[in-house]
Amino acid sequence: MSDARELVYLSSAQDAEWNAYVDAHPDATLYHRAEWRAAITKSFGHDCYYLAAKDRGRIVGVLPMVHTRSVLFGSILCSMPFLNFGGVLADDPSAEAGLLDEAGRLLRRVGADYLELRHLKRSSANLATKTHKVSMVVELPSDPEVLFARLDRRRRHEIRQATESRYEIRFGGIELLDDFYDLLSLGWRNLGTPIYRKGFFANICQSLGPQVEITVVYENGRPVSTAFDGAYRDTLEGMWTYTRRDSLKAGANTWLYWNLLKRGCERGYRSFHLGRSTVDSGGQANKRKWTAEPRQLYWEYMMREGTAVPELDVQNPKYRLAISAWRRLPVPVTRWIGPFLARSIP
Repeated sequence: MSDARELVYLSSAQDAEWNAYVDAHPDATLYHRAEWRAAITKSFGHDCYYLAAKDRGRIVGVLPMVHTRSVLFGSILCSMPFLNFGGVLADDPSAEAGLLDEAGRLLRRVGADYLELRHLKRSSANLATKTHKVSMVVELPSDPEVLFARLDRRRRHEIRQATESRYEIRFGGIELLDDFYDLLSLGWRNLGTPIYRKGFFANICQSLGPQVEITVVYENGRPVSTAFDGAYRDTLEGMWTYTRRDSLKAGANTWLYWNLLKRGCERGYRSFHLGRSTVDSGGQANKRKWTAEPRQLYWEYMMREGTAVPELDVQNPKYRLAISAWRRLPVPVTRWIGPFLARSIP
């Protein structure tokens, strides 16, 4: 970086300055917004480092990072943990290089094992990279009937059947949190994944306000399917979703997704990221049925000397026994123990 440039860590008092830069950058996502710092800090107590490159007082690049620590998973800097994307935003390669150089110094200063950058585009640095994840993206037309016509015959039939069912769908915010969390807790127990505490989702609702929305599908008054989504610019971001297994065949999941996509079209959004999926997984295949196409994600790693690229993945054999055991626990137990583990799994 030139002598006129500096690298600074911005405090929460400078969130408006941070967000002004993010909102003006063409590659920014919802996950770059400063509000995530408040939600993560309040929920987990993790140290957040919101690094900015400045040129004569004007921001020319940003890199949000969160430091998680645990005995099980080690000391990790991540941009952004618990979320789909993050990473560097910069006006030019010089600003990006300066941010990454400082991130390396921070890595050593806090004693982290590595820094994980979740990018939609590769950075200019020559970092170790994993390409095992994709974001499945549905392009949304202005008319939902155009999208309906793009679906295959079987999916259209499933939507018509679900329309004739007794489903009720509600869109809202924190008032739907209890029903959302009850379903997600069940879903994550079935997957063998520790659940975050409910307060994390409440803090997201409070921090991001109208930029997030909870959707719940009810069958005879019972919640059976749910989603937690975000909105930024012309894009919807799918973050968390679950449908009860005993309601899948009855079309609750189909009804949920169709209503989310239809609502996105009607509200003028151009695309819907249905959340990240592992390449060639069943989840990716299911999302393709909604005309979603994969967008490659690049998880880049800056390693502390002597460490290897991590394998914090459900396919890692050393986690299989723990996952199997977790699936057999009662849901109330997982809701009690899970948050202590989940807070440190980025």
